[in-house]
Amino acid sequence: MTLDEQLAYLTKGAEETIRAEELRARLERAEKTGKPLRVKAGFDPTAPDIHLGHTVLIRKLKHFQDLGHTVIFLIGDFTGMIGDPSGRNVTRPPLTPEEIADNAETYKKQVFKILDPHKTVVDFNNRWLGKLAGRDWITLCSKYTVARMLERDDFANRMKEQRPISMHELLYPLSQAYDSVALEADVELGGTDQKFNLLVGRAIQPEYGQEPQIIMTMPILEGLDGVQKMSKSLGNYVGINEAPAEMFGKLMSISDEMMWRYYLLLTDMPPAEIEALKTSVASGKNHPLEVKKALARRIVTDFHESEAATQAQKDFEAQFRDKRLPADVVAKAIALDTPTRLFRLLTVCEIFPSNAEAQRKIKEGAVYMATPGSDPPSWERLTDPNLEFSSSKYSSVIFRIGPRRVYRVTFTPHLPAAGP
Repeated sequence: MTLDEQLAYLTKGAEETIRAEELRARLERAEKTGKPLRVKAGFDPTAPDIHLGHTVLIRKLKHFQDLGHTVIFLIGDFTGMIGDPSGRNVTRPPLTPEEIADNAETYKKQVFKILDPHKTVVDFNNRWLGKLAGRDWITLCSKYTVARMLERDDFANRMKEQRPISMHELLYPLSQAYDSVALEADVELGGTDQKFNLLVGRAIQPEYGQEPQIIMTMPILEGLDGVQKMSKSLGNYVGINEAPAEMFGKLMSISDEMMWRYYLLLTDMPPAEIEALKTSVASGKNHPLEVKKALARRIVTDFHESEAATQAQKDFEAQFRDKRLPADVVAKAIALDTPTRLFRLLTVCEIFPSNAEAQRKIKEGAVYMATPGSDPPSWERLTDPNLEFSSSKYSSVIFRIGPRRVYRVTFTPHLPAAGP
């Protein structure tokens, strides 16, 4: 790539680059010296599973990796014990060392679905932060003022609302900044909510005789609803470990407009190609449904094999165009000596993790039922959580959750009952 093409590829989808001219200069220097840039992104292992929203940063790391630069996937096993105050109006509960260790192992397995494991440096910030002596912490704290720290929105708002700020929270941005010093980072990536922390790193590095890092912030990805950020707690997420058919179906549910944002943030397609595809849809040359299928297939392929993505598309088309059942119907068997309410049945079958979740989804209209034998199946929406099922009435039923997940449940009457 030319230098301009490199810049376009690296800044694709970025919210802000501080500063773009510095990035250009360092890319030029890297070409002349043959010394690649050192690019870091830090992840506190606060949860064991990664969804597509998390991969926006990981994919940007990949773009630097594609161009031959050194990518550092930094796991915040030390900072995770502090708790990032970004976007919080209350103190974040710190993680235990055991939680951090378990989640970190899961992270390492998942990120290599995008990054090249042979070219990625995986590091842990406890390696240097855990070794800092009291004098070192005093020196680090002396390089930044309380006034500047309290300028950040999270802290300023809490001060205004008279909410407490714990002293250890003030150490988080300084700890993250010292990560950049320890790693001699040329570039640090983060979400838009991380801008303050990244700027502290840029300010601290010259205090240790280093060039200030370039900052690149990436937008927070909206979830399937197209409104709120992708979040497991909001149920609008796509997990990267989900089955291919589940991923494909979820991605097909996004709006046509949101499709372009997903192309921009979740694929390696150059901006010019995305714009050309967008123009072809606007002109009527390509149908948006087919372009969305291509997006879903591309993303599923990134986390599974291409054959699995192709099969997921076939299943989707069979289910929604031909109204047939998908190939990966999950089979369940349940003992049912006594009548059982619908919400309890769905929980016992492990279709939902809890009775409360089952009741909520039923009331939302996300649960459908069909009886085996009908082709195509005749779906009935179930909205009463207390609807009773018994083996005398049904030998088996097919449940569909939303547009994608399908389960065939067979009832066995002569085993211990599932419970009321």
